[in-house]
Amino acid sequence: MAEKVILTEEGLKELQKRLDELKFVKRPEITERIKIARDFGDLSENAEYDAAKNEQARIEGEIVEIEAKLKVAEIIKSTGAKDVVSVGMKVTILDLDMDEEATYEIVGTTEANLNEGRISNECPLGKALLGAKAGETVTVVTPEKADEYQVKILSIAD
Repeated sequence: MAEKVILTEEGLKELQKRLDELKFVKRPEITERIKIARDFGDLSENAEYDAAKNEQARIEGEIVEIEAKLKVAEIIKSTGAKDVVSVGMKVTILDLDMDEEATYEIVGTTEANLNEGRISNECPLGKALLGAKAGETVTVVTPEKADEYQVKILSIAD
């Protein structure tokens, strides 16, 4: 993973917390499960052992993935400009087609979670909002390009 991973301070803390949980809680738990499953005897027909080994592989894979992200992480710092949309800002928009208001926080792809109102700086809406100012109307270009729509930026906050 050579390209940078954009994170907020909160996102960095969450990744570090998850890494600590995996290393210091989940890893020891799964090691104990493997030890207990080994005691059941024949490993070739031991479902508990196979399940525990699969879980161990998943945990170790997630540890490697998080460590790789943390090595190339770039923490979002406030640009000081509160009138221009940038990563880390909260933006309230009005979808002009649907006449609906919504507020989103622009984050890197690692932290994006639409259910929490956090959209990626690389998604169509995020891309369209970056660099725009409050009061401006921007066109959101979807991957299909036939489904373009416009949103008006109502406010920007950090």
